[in-house]
Parts: sequence; structure tokens; C-alpha cells
Amino acid sequence: MVRLSSNRFHWMGGRRQSEAFLVAVLIVGSATLLVTAALTMIGSKVPIEITSGPSMARLEQEGRVNAPKSASPVGLDVDLPLSERFARAAERVQPAVVNVSTERVLGPAEQELEMMERFFEQFFGQMVPGQSRRSLGSGVIVDETGLIVTNYHVIQQASEIKVQLASTATADYEAELVGVDPLTDLAVIRIEDTKDLPAVEMGDSDELRIGDWVLAIGNPFGVGQTVTAGIVSATSREIGQGPYDDFIQTDAAINPGNSGGPLVNLEGEVIGINSNIVSGTGGNIGIGFAIPSNLTRRIYDDLIEHGGVTRGWLGISMQELTPALAEGFGLPKPRGVLVAQVVGEDSPAGEAGLEAGDVIVRFAGETIDSLRELGAVVADTAPGESVSVELYRDGKLERTNVTLSERDVAGATPRAIPGSDEGGGHGRLGVRAQTLTPRGSAQMGLSHRPGVVVENVVPNGPAAKAGLQRGDIIREADRQIVESVEELADILSAAGEEAKLLLLVERIQGGESRQTWVVVEVSTP
Repeated sequence: MVRLSSNRFHWMGGRRQSEAFLVAVLIVGSATLLVTAALTMIGSKVPIEITSGPSMARLEQEGRVNAPKSASPVGLDVDLPLSERFARAAERVQPAVVNVSTERVLGPAEQELEMMERFFEQFFGQMVPGQSRRSLGSGVIVDETGLIVTNYHVIQQASEIKVQLASTATADYEAELVGVDPLTDLAVIRIEDTKDLPAVEMGDSDELRIGDWVLAIGNPFGVGQTVTAGIVSATSREIGQGPYDDFIQTDAAINPGNSGGPLVNLEGEVIGINSNIVSGTGGNIGIGFAIPSNLTRRIYDDLIEHGGVTRGWLGISMQELTPALAEGFGLPKPRGVLVAQVVGEDSPAGEAGLEAGDVIVRFAGETIDSLRELGAVVADTAPGESVSVELYRDGKLERTNVTLSERDVAGATPRAIPGSDEGGGHGRLGVRAQTLTPRGSAQMGLSHRPGVVVENVVPNGPAAKAGLQRGDIIREADRQIVESVEELADILSAAGEEAKLLLLVERIQGGESRQTWVVVEVSTP
């Protein structure tokens, strides 16, 4: 390459010397071009470094991932055209991507709530109350024995789960549920009676950079397995889906039906599980979100070993520290997380002496700058473990230790609402529920007030037909405030035979709380 820094030449000698010098330059330049062309023809190339994602070799060397069981590394040959690298990465992962279909019964209230609240949902037109509804999603085989990772919302409340392999498009396999984690929207299911299933390699999502190429694979709108390409638009995105938001944002086309499918780098490694989109129409507009593979791996391990996820619980309500609040609390800058409320003296925070107005700046040796950081480190701390806490109180730095307990929904054992024993021990209403405690309210991100939390709903029972779901909070029944399971049972008994019970129900979805009135038709006790 010859760089021209000026369009003017300055000669140091006379005209003949200048002409001779110019001829020499032309001869040397021509010779250089001929030599370069010859070297190119015999395959001699200058090495070029392209970094489009994490290096599999480096990850294997550090022991963070296992070596691939099949197929040679893809995406590493920089001499290949980009389209060829896309094709090889897709070919490596596609055999392990599955179609997940579910069936469940919907009541009229649930139909309305889902259509209003879920921004990532595939619609199937007008539905008759109580009819079976089939929905479609995707999943990815992560173990050759038949273990599959998908989204929780894909299999939520499903009475039947079926899986279709990429290699057997005409056959369905019955799947069993291994475990779910609604807080991260992840689930693990299993299919059996299969041999030598293709399984993906999980990459290191912490190595992702904005601008890296990625592929999204899944079954959008039920049209069949589809691959789209894009880049990583952002990492560590918070989108208001819950306390553990940590999403990869991509502009690879993601549509309804892609949920649970893999986001793949050009080395053929899964670096995310596609989960959500932002859309005003239900279709792709270039803003999609995936759960990072490192978070997926941690949740998967817990679900396989325990059937659920164990998280630490501190027992506080948290609040972001704004510059105005920092000034009000006498702090030099807005660093840390403000304790808005301590949930009871018997909570871990209460026993450690934490108070409302404290500003936590370090927890378990980690610097804390945001609610998400504190929530993540608390969740990752094992219940029963004692950790150090640094906090500002009245402008002074103090240190203490806190022993975490285990996070649960409401801190009580679910019970059936009394009445006839229809529904297998779920009572006349067709639910098992528990009284909402102050601790339970705090863990759900709510200010405490009376209510009853629904822990389980009988499929096709009275509550299910009305649209009640696990996690709903019954606040009122027949215009009376419900303070306990016992009070709800009393109201139900007083309603008499063939009663229509008017319930005020609160539901937490998408990080927001909404209330709605529903009517439950209960039969004779």
C-alpha cells in the first residue's frame, strides 16, 4: 500500500534527475505489485486477527468449557467469508434445537390478562372460555441424555409438554418437567427413549462484546426452524422483568416462537437463551433479549440437582440512591443501595442490626453500586452463610456481619381452602394457598397489606376456569378484605351453594403489579 499524504511532489534536483527518479519509483512500484500478486497466487497471505466472540481454545485452556464432542471448531478460520462462518455455526447448533409445544386450559379472565400484560406472546385469535390452548416455543438440548433448556413462560402451567426434534419433524416426544425458575424465566425439561442426541456447547457470555455477531435459532410463528443474524447490541440490560434482570440485547430477528431457543456466537457456542422482545405489534423490530449462558448454566445446575433454585435472603426493601437522597443522608456521592425497610426484627437484616436509612456500599466483599448488583450477590450467597456488610449510617462508615436465610415466597406452608375435597386436596375453590406475611410481601417487592397467596391451582378447577394462577394474591372476597386463609374459607362457607365469589386479585408480572376483579363459580360443598 502506498499512502499519498499530498498531491504535490517536491523535487530536490534538476529536471533530468527528477525524471530519472520518477522512472525508478515507477519501476520499483511495478515490481512490488508483481511480487504481491505472485505471492497471492501461491497462497501466501498476511495473517489477519478477527475477534467476533470468545475463543473456544482459550476457554478450554482455562477450564471454563469442555472441548466439543463433535465437529471441528467453526468461526475460527478467518479466511472464510462471513456467510460461510454463519452457515457452519448454524449447522453445528441446529440439530440440537427443538420445538416445544404445550397444552393448557384457559379461563376468560386469564385470556384477557395475558392479552393485556404479555408483550411477548403468540396470539391464536378468539378463544372459547375453558378450551384447550396450544402454544409453541423452542428449546435447546444441553445434554445427550435428553435434558433441554427452555423458557419458563413457554411451559408455564402446561398440562402437557411435547418436544419435536430437528431430525424427526413428524414425531413428538412426551417431555417431563425437571424444574423451573420463574425469577429468571428458565426451565429444564427431559425427554426419554432417545439415543445419542446432539447437544450444544455452552459459551462464556461474560466474554461478549457489543458488536459481536450472533445467530438466533428457533421456531418463530410455528413456521419451522429458522436462523437469523445480528449483533450484540448491549449487555447487562435491565428491562423490568424481575429482580435478576441481566439480559443480552440483540438486533437478530426474534419473534414469537423463538422463546427458549439459543443465541449462538460464530464459534457455534450457545451464549444466551432467547426470552423477550420489545414490540408494539408482537413482531420483531430489532430489540430482542436473551438470558446469558453463564446465568443459564448456574440455574440449570440447581434445577438438575435440586429441582429448584436456592437463593439467599437478606430481608430488606431496597431503593436506588439518587444524588438528592445521597445529599440528604450526608454522603459525598450517590454510591450504594439505600435500605428502605427492614422486614422484621427476626429477618437476617434485622438480627444483624440493619436499619432503614442505611446505605450498603459493600456486601460479601463486592462493591455495590445498584439494586441489581446487591440482589445478585445476595441471591448467590448460600443460606446460612455469614458475610460482611459495609454501610453508611448518619454519614459514617460502619461494618457488620449478616447471616442469610433462604428466600421463599411467603414463609408458610400452603394449605387447601376448606370445603369439599374436589381437586385432590385443593378444596372447594380448587387452590392451595397461604397467608401473605410481611416477609413474603417484601420478597415480592410489595408494601405489606393483608392477602392470601395462591400456591397451586387445580387444572380445569373453579379457580383455574376464572383465570387464577400460581403467585396471584387474593386481596378481597365478596367485597371483604382477606387477611388469612381462614378468613377466605369463612367467606367461602358463608357464600352458600352454587356461589359466585367476587375476588379482587393482584398479579405481579413484568415487574409491575396490577389488580383485577374476577368471578369464581364454586359448586355445592
